[in-house]
Amino acid sequence: MSEKRCIYDAHHHLWALGQCRYPWLKAKGEKRFFGDPTPIQKDYLTKDFLEDASGFHVLGSTHIQVGVVEDDAIRETTWLQETADQATGVPSAIVGFADLTSNDIDEALAAHGRHDHFRGIRQIIGRHPIEDQKTKSGALLEDPRFLNGLRSLEREGLRFDLQMIEPQYQSAARLFSEVPELAIAICHFASPWDLSSDGFRRWRNAMAAFAALPCCYFKFSGFGMFKMHWTASDIAPYVETALTLFGENRCMAGSNFPVDKLYGDYGRIWRALETIINDANVLEKVTLTNAARFYGVDLAR
Repeated sequence: MSEKRCIYDAHHHLWALGQCRYPWLKAKGEKRFFGDPTPIQKDYLTKDFLEDASGFHVLGSTHIQVGVVEDDAIRETTWLQETADQATGVPSAIVGFADLTSNDIDEALAAHGRHDHFRGIRQIIGRHPIEDQKTKSGALLEDPRFLNGLRSLEREGLRFDLQMIEPQYQSAARLFSEVPELAIAICHFASPWDLSSDGFRRWRNAMAAFAALPCCYFKFSGFGMFKMHWTASDIAPYVETALTLFGENRCMAGSNFPVDKLYGDYGRIWRALETIINDANVLEKVTLTNAARFYGVDLAR
């Protein structure tokens, strides 16, 4: 039997329906941009995550906020820290939610920061063109209060996980150039909804602008939201281009479980990266060490 690959999962979720309020997990019969969430509208705890990931040696992981109501944002971080403090150590890092436009953003960051594993914030800018018309989340890019919130993150040495869609690329690149020392992780391949050759060309040109930001990293995660039945050959151009643009030291990978559990098993992204990346040293950076460094986690081998 081959030895289990050591990985750092840079993007996954946990939830306990009795701990926090998750409106999208409570809504029944509503399809989302990523598909029908019915199969995952139940508790997903550390034991479930570790069972799904049992084919790998997960040395560390980052939990990304998962759509709790704003009033439960600190509660989510508290619950995750309590979960991590139990024997498993999962998650190793916590990216929570805060409204960066709030006048109380510094107080919110301080409340999150009382937890050892807290590392930063994700406030989603873009999910899908249709859903974003309802949420108006793209307006954050033009809101000076949002920039002030980003500057608070930068000042505190925290990180920002960036989820956006193509119409927002140019505005986002301009905005984040205003916070050059803020550590940014682009989530989910930068949401390439248009998988055509023209769409890929626009995506590549936009990612070149983000790659010019010295503290911006790229995350291989969540491709199933754009093409459910993807293969390694489907994502290879995106992986190879991101590695060229961002370099082997600024790319990382995450399972996006349990959302991507709707599309396949846990090993899917890791096996695909093994197929695409032929250099063992680069593969180790992408699947293990880069994410640990970005999220400030010491790996115990």
